[in-house]
Amino acid sequence: MNATLSPGREFATGFARDRIALGAFWILCLLLLAAVAAPWLTPQNPYDLAQLDILDAKLAPGAKAATGYTHWLGTDDQGRDMTSAILYGLRISLGVGVLSTVAALGLGLVIGLVSARAGGWIDALIMRIVDLQLSFPAILVALILLALTGQGVDKIIIALIVVQWAYYARTVRGAALVELKKEYVDAAVCAGYSGARILFRHVLPNVLPPLIVVATVQVAHAIALEATLSFLGLGMPITSPSLGLLIANGYTHLLSGKYWISFFPGIALLVTIVAINLVGDQLRDVLNPRLK
Repeated sequence: MNATLSPGREFATGFARDRIALGAFWILCLLLLAAVAAPWLTPQNPYDLAQLDILDAKLAPGAKAATGYTHWLGTDDQGRDMTSAILYGLRISLGVGVLSTVAALGLGLVIGLVSARAGGWIDALIMRIVDLQLSFPAILVALILLALTGQGVDKIIIALIVVQWAYYARTVRGAALVELKKEYVDAAVCAGYSGARILFRHVLPNVLPPLIVVATVQVAHAIALEATLSFLGLGMPITSPSLGLLIANGYTHLLSGKYWISFFPGIALLVTIVAINLVGDQLRDVLNPRLK
């Protein structure tokens, strides 16, 4: 007689069925580890001017610097080692994407639950605000906010939060409306539980699975949007370049044969976004009860 699998074991088994998604998960773990350990893995801090030598500018991949160190991915026009720049840029891109997504998720979660529970004109007003925001392209809203507030890590995180919260609010409201019609909610009301306890202790755990899937996909969307804004010159400042700004820095050198300055940061960005999307797609399949 087979023992019943625990929820965690069942989730891990279901996720591991897709070898591509599992490979993407491990690639994502390696990228996260490399980004966190960048100060110990890289030969230089690419944003410390004291460690840069302009004589090492635009070295081809595999070239040796005057100090004897081999720049495996080459250097940029300021003499920064591209391997170091990519890992440090990856830290910024992942940090901005994750922080903005978590903050937007928390905001959208509360607004969506309150909207579903309140109903009436409050629900209608909140949903019309959500519809209004979602009717505008995300990049347009972010560009307007950054044009008004200026550059900076905090500014772009706020812009990404404003862009993303509506997705979570709509997702949570839809799932919560279904849960609020179920018997366990009626039982909780009859037991005299407060509205806040019903929402956050009983309804919330049942709306988390679709929210996790949306959040995973939105992390990739936030990273791509931040890279686009940085490429356009409205994202990260030059003192804290992300992958998008690294790509922009090398864009002018593409036609002169110095392809590596943009190419390798672009590959790092592509691999990160694809890995996150593959993991998110598999999470959607595993957490969807209709597919079981």
